[in-house]
Amino acid sequence: MNGRPLRNVRVISGLSAQTMPVAELIESGQPAILRGVANDWPLVAKGRHSPQATIDYLAAFDGGQPVVGYTGPAEINGRFFYNEDITGMNFEAKRVGFRDFLRRIADRLDDNDAPSLYIGSTDLDTYLPGIDAENGVANDALTAFAPTASIWIGNRTTASAHFDFSNNIACNLVGRRRFTLFPPNQIHNLYPGPLAPTPGGQVVSMVDFSSPDFERFPRFQAALDAAQVAELEPGDLLIYPAMWWHQVEALDRFNVMINYWWNETPRFIDSPMTTLLHALLSLRDRPAGEKEAWRELFEYYVFGPPDVARRHLPQHAQGPLGPMDEMTARRLRAEVLQRLNR
Repeated sequence: MNGRPLRNVRVISGLSAQTMPVAELIESGQPAILRGVANDWPLVAKGRHSPQATIDYLAAFDGGQPVVGYTGPAEINGRFFYNEDITGMNFEAKRVGFRDFLRRIADRLDDNDAPSLYIGSTDLDTYLPGIDAENGVANDALTAFAPTASIWIGNRTTASAHFDFSNNIACNLVGRRRFTLFPPNQIHNLYPGPLAPTPGGQVVSMVDFSSPDFERFPRFQAALDAAQVAELEPGDLLIYPAMWWHQVEALDRFNVMINYWWNETPRFIDSPMTTLLHALLSLRDRPAGEKEAWRELFEYYVFGPPDVARRHLPQHAQGPLGPMDEMTARRLRAEVLQRLNR
């Protein structure tokens, strides 16, 4: 990155989609490339034949629902981001027909001045029903978590560094792709942008990785020291835990990726992002002494071992301090809403 070598993500070979130890890999707390796991998938074979063969194959699964197509001018060099004064985006997002957008990509495959064209995070079951039966991770451990499967299609594009709330398996199927990953503790060195609006739904780093401005973003040097890079060939999978920052570059004239997102927490558990937003409202601007006191309360009730705050209390008196289940979550959510609406 800018001529600076980065540490490579570890590579594991010899696994299949069924034998890869999903839980163990996530629990390691580190990303890993699973080399060649998807080599036999039809999408990989089509991609090796030609972009047009891949486009024809994808079009055959069109479920008829409009998708969101992202179009940016050639000048952005594939980097979907903000405009210069951060008053909007440097691209346009529109509902489009899936086949029509594929045709737009096909028509400009050999054009060096083509616009940046991208279909991102599109749900397989809704928009391309049946494609996962031929191109999917058949892994019992993963299936138990009922993951969300999405597809990403485009020409040479860059998704700026961001984090996701879920664990991720990225299946690189057509074209080469590069992930640059940072552990969650690097947020201080990545210079996150606005909470909203965002280019793709998540907060992104404001640093242009292709030409970082170290005068404006000096701590990015430290982020690079902690970075790991994954160079993916067609058929490779990349697995990494939730909350890892990652920039994703699609490197060839036509690229396709399918990814799987999942969490091990039950669905009735709310998003911590809601907590963060409310903390900005209720905690951030309090006096330093009060904030330190609240930090201790959060450590005791939230970030420490979950049984510490309840083990000296009888079960009937534990309330929301007890083990969380769906009914407890509903009651707690109702109390939170009541407090917010006062």
